[in-house]
Amino acid sequence: MSAAVRAVSSTTKDVSFNPHLEEELKNSDGANTDDAEETEPEDDDDSKLESDRELDLGPQFSLKEQLEKDRDDESLRKWKEQLLGSVDISTVGESKDPEVKILSLTITSPDRPDLTLPIPFNNDPKKSLFILKEGSQCRMKFTFTVSNNIVSGLKYTNIVWKTGVRVDSRKRMLGTFSPQQEPYTYDLEEETTPSGMFVRGTYAARTKFVDDDKRCYLDVSYYFEIQKNWATP
Repeated sequence: MSAAVRAVSSTTKDVSFNPHLEEELKNSDGANTDDAEETEPEDDDDSKLESDRELDLGPQFSLKEQLEKDRDDESLRKWKEQLLGSVDISTVGESKDPEVKILSLTITSPDRPDLTLPIPFNNDPKKSLFILKEGSQCRMKFTFTVSNNIVSGLKYTNIVWKTGVRVDSRKRMLGTFSPQQEPYTYDLEEETTPSGMFVRGTYAARTKFVDDDKRCYLDVSYYFEIQKNWATP
């Protein structure tokens, strides 16, 4: 991803793969480790915090209107420049809503060449999108663009199931991003895939990107596998 970023006032809530997953799967009755059954994730915890009444924040303006408003006031203009940062005017539109495009997801590992998955995924939705080697060091990163307006509180969520049991849940607040032509790049922390015969098989996953206003920019479900070895190129 071309421009590495760090979130503005971001917070993290990560739940890594369950280290006791192998033992739990071994002790579960009738568990089929080769098939995955996708179930819908639980309602987002944030929805519990929503008020029954919406707060009236007054009229909203497009970013272009914000930049042009009071442009003859030098002190106000400098304040806006500090607030908004370096905004690419060519990416600013008339819309009040930001536009975020998730361009690709990339899986990196020191043992393998990078695997880049363009969005949308060009594969059979019932087949595995990629294969991970058990016990390997992997990192997920993604690229995205922002245009029209500032996106506030962009959040990444990823939930993984095996045989209908949720085994991994991750939430990451990425931050607030201004429009620019060059794609943003975000790297997640490196993690180790679980190992053992009982964790091998097919997993179902659901990945989402939403912002503070509950706009959803990507909601995609797919399958992947954990195997003893990497897939043959």
